[in-house]
Amino acid sequence: MKSKFWNFIFWLVIAAAFIGPGTVTTAASAGANHQYQLLWALLFSTLACVVLQEAAARVSIVTGLSLGEAIKSRFESSSLVWFIAIAVFLGCAAYEAGNILGAISGLALIITGPPTWIFTIVIVVVAAAVLYKGSINKVANFLGIVVAIMGLAFLYAALNLKIDASAFFQGLLIPQISEESALLTLGLVGTTIVPYNIFLGSGLAKGQTIKQMRSGMIPSIILGGIISMAVLVVGTSLNGEFGFGNLYQNLVSNYGALMGIVFAIGLFAAGFTSSITAALAGAITIKSATQTQPDEATWKFKRIWMLVLLTGLVFGVSNIKPIPVIILAQAANGLILPLLAFILWMMVNRATIMKDNQNSLWLNVFMAITVFVTAMLGFINVFKAGYAVFGGQFSFAGNTQLVILSLALITLVFGLLKVQKERIA
Repeated sequence: MKSKFWNFIFWLVIAAAFIGPGTVTTAASAGANHQYQLLWALLFSTLACVVLQEAAARVSIVTGLSLGEAIKSRFESSSLVWFIAIAVFLGCAAYEAGNILGAISGLALIITGPPTWIFTIVIVVVAAAVLYKGSINKVANFLGIVVAIMGLAFLYAALNLKIDASAFFQGLLIPQISEESALLTLGLVGTTIVPYNIFLGSGLAKGQTIKQMRSGMIPSIILGGIISMAVLVVGTSLNGEFGFGNLYQNLVSNYGALMGIVFAIGLFAAGFTSSITAALAGAITIKSATQTQPDEATWKFKRIWMLVLLTGLVFGVSNIKPIPVIILAQAANGLILPLLAFILWMMVNRATIMKDNQNSLWLNVFMAITVFVTAMLGFINVFKAGYAVFGGQFSFAGNTQLVILSLALITLVFGLLKVQKERIA
């Protein structure tokens, strides 16, 4: 049995998965454009992440099945599971190049000279070696240590800035949202609650009790949220247009070379760890749809994560953005996140499945809010993908906003009715 410390380090893999270049970009942009006003969105998304990840892991522990098998057993539909699994895998592959290039962006801030393709190959080779040589537990522990280093880097950078304590706590505890910040607010939620993380977390729960899982997972995700907040705080120091280079130069100019190096290390760690977790999560997700528990020693499992890394390598070296694939993945994952949240909400309230481990009233209240927000985020992603296909410009305003809010509300009401039935089933 793991000690509490190593259990905490083990579960930091979830933070490794959601704190990638996308999170760094979104959180730092929020700080640069809105100062501390959107901290509350990170607080909410961290708590929502805890709720969904805990629910998925609890289902796997109670049933003894992978999340995919548990969904298949409950809803008696292999098609539903494969739709979710393929969409999640597509997202892992489509965004892998971004993870790798994010890591390279961190390195390029302090190491100039070598071309991007050399960095890309080195990162992919190291990621492949980590995944090939290590068991899931060893990989998770390795990533946990790297995340701890990343966290220290971003926290050091944030704590060395002049923080306006009053504005900080006001932004953290009092929700504020404007038309200009609406999409960025939802972006902070979307980069924290990630569909493939839900499968990753449920797969990692194998062999643990609910108490062990909670004691490791919950503080690890909370630390991940704190790291994201630290990135936002670092972003507040930027005057002018956001960019990794601009933020780096600003930190160096105002706080010294060490601050710039620390930020670069944090950015590299965010991209590097996410490139590994995306590949690992893709493999766990696909295997979750085909068998009870993933066996990382088989070539079938290895071929799946290799495919994700290969996708990142090809697009990273060629410097070509797979726009059609990203649009498709964006639309598919836009549907998958609220669908997964909805399914988990049903399952953790199902009396015949969860028995004494059903959701409490307060968990259901928070899951209801989470389902509404993820539904809104999901429909926004679908609309954005649709506008991109037809060459239009998406704007979360007017009739489009009304339609999206209405669809999210319908999803919530339908969910409440289903939960009521599940609790007595």
